[in-house]
Parts: sequence; C-alpha cells; structure tokens
Amino acid sequence: MIRSTRLWLIIGGVLIVAGAVWIGQGLGIIPGSFMSGDPFWAAAGGVALVVGVVLVVGALRRPRG
Repeated sequence: MIRSTRLWLIIGGVLIVAGAVWIGQGLGIIPGSFMSGDPFWAAAGGVALVVGVVLVVGALRRPRG
C-alpha cells in the first residue's frame, strides 16, 4: 500500500513539473525548443498538470493502514 502511494506521488509530481514546463514553452515563456510558442504544448501541459494534481491529491487522501 505504501509503495503504491509513493508511486502515485512520484508520477503525479513528474506530471506537474512536466506540465508546467510544457505550459511555459507553449506560451513562449521558456524559449529554445521546438515547442516554444506552440499553443498545442500549452494545452497538453495544462492537461498533464491537472492529471498530476489529481494523482497527488488522490494519493494523499488514501486511507492509511
């Protein structure tokens, strides 16, 4: 049980960080990539960020025991 909670926290955290970077690149805030300035990556980053938050919150709300 602890391992699965930790796994979901790690996956969620990675999705949150990746999503934030993709949003930054898609909006042109983070330059230097083929993704820079492409609205698709901003949208994909938003989806990844939301999924990551859901996974982290879900993992933290699981009953212990």
